[in-house]
This record gives sequence, C-alpha cells and structure tokens, in this order.
Amino acid sequence: MTKDFIKIYIKTDFLTLGQLLKLKNLVLTGGEAKTFLKSHKIEVNKIPDDRRGKKLYVGDQVVIDSRLKFEIAK
Repeated sequence: MTKDFIKIYIKTDFLTLGQLLKLKNLVLTGGEAKTFLKSHKIEVNKIPDDRRGKKLYVGDQVVIDSRLKFEIAK
C-alpha cells in the first residue's frame, strides 16, 4: 500500500466505482455518480476510467483529481 492512500475495506469480492463514490459521500445517487465521473479525472490503477460499474478488487487503487486516493482492502 502507498502511504497516502486511504484504505476502503470490503467484505465482498468487489466494489463498483459508483459504490465507492457513494460510500465516501462524494455522490448520493447513481445518476450523480455518472455526472461526477464525467466531470472529474478518475484513475483506477493509473488508467483513466469513468465507468461507474467498474469493478474494484482488493489491491486496486483509485485516484480522483490527483488528490483523493483510495485503496481497496479486505
């Protein structure tokens, strides 16, 4: 894990990008998530991604606008 990343603990096999945004109170609904993803720079494992259904697994890292950093953990 990189030092600056906030761990997001999951009990399931995966979490979607939209669920992560809701969990961290960045959006309230799936519709808001879609708009949020189009208007912010999102990277999953250093690759740009704007799909709210993108599955995030343990070890995946998500960076939002180069300042919010999350790592999925079990």
